[in-house]
Amino acid sequence: MKFLDQAKIYVRSGDGGAGCLSFRREKFIEFGGPDGGDGGRGGDVWIECVDGLNTLIDYRYQQHFKAKKGGYGMGANRTGAKGDDVVLRVPAGTEVLDEDGETVLLDVTEIGQKVRLLKGGNGGFGNAQFKTSTNQAPRRANPGLEGEERWIWLRLKLIADAGLVGLPNAGKSTFLAATTAAKPKVADYPFTTLHPGLGVVKVDGREFVLADIPGLIEGAHEGVGLGDRFLAHIERCRVLLHLVDATCEHAGKAYKTVRAELEAYGNGLEDKPEIVALSKIDSLDPETLKTQLARLQRAAKKKPLALSAQSGQGVREALRALAYVIDEGRAEVKAKEVAAPWRP
Repeated sequence: MKFLDQAKIYVRSGDGGAGCLSFRREKFIEFGGPDGGDGGRGGDVWIECVDGLNTLIDYRYQQHFKAKKGGYGMGANRTGAKGDDVVLRVPAGTEVLDEDGETVLLDVTEIGQKVRLLKGGNGGFGNAQFKTSTNQAPRRANPGLEGEERWIWLRLKLIADAGLVGLPNAGKSTFLAATTAAKPKVADYPFTTLHPGLGVVKVDGREFVLADIPGLIEGAHEGVGLGDRFLAHIERCRVLLHLVDATCEHAGKAYKTVRAELEAYGNGLEDKPEIVALSKIDSLDPETLKTQLARLQRAAKKKPLALSAQSGQGVREALRALAYVIDEGRAEVKAKEVAAPWRP
């Protein structure tokens, strides 16, 4: 299945049905009076978060979604049928944005969450609604109200507890494959990863979700390489694991390149807790490894971890560090929920 994390679609709720202009006509009933029924309400447009979806591929081949119109009112005080709704089923973590691509209308993050995006038009009144003591035979019926319409953007942001960042070939996919059951593509050339991947990590009886995104290079915020659009998938992460390739020319410069791209992207990524690790340490001799660790420590201003996803060295320590930060974040959220005042 092709991974699609952004789609622009047109949605329209249904028009209300027109009211009916009718009079009761039956044998032996001289003054039947008005009996025109009201029109039915137009269908609504709903956004529903469902399980089992991890991409927006369903909206690649169909971009127009229109709810049904309400039925017309009929004689004998019969109300028109309500128009059928349109339900847009999306994966968890989907944002609904206005046509400008910036204004967030909805953010669905929980399975089962269902929100009405557009309301259908109300049905028009039939002439029975206009009967009064002074106007006992009204010849007036209202048309239904028009539905709402708009273009919207659907943008998927994966829900993960921790995210992997780094230059291409920093060992992110290898780390994901070594620590989870995910099977990302691993090769010895840049940009092996072309779309984000998720995996569930189990360490010391705890579980958390780890996200891998394509590598960043200098100028990614200007569209160089694969750009920085995939950074949206780690905006919801509590902590970032920044992997730096030990075999690169200068570990400190590699770290600063990625940090510069995170700061240029913004959206709070530059302020997230970060764990820095030097990867592929099994490829270096002790003296070179010591030099690279020193360079990375000066650039990051913190002591980096040293690991090798291939041999497993230092991997468990990195996972424990991630789990510790994630547990702290969850505890803070829980404390805020408990401290929040109860409201009816």
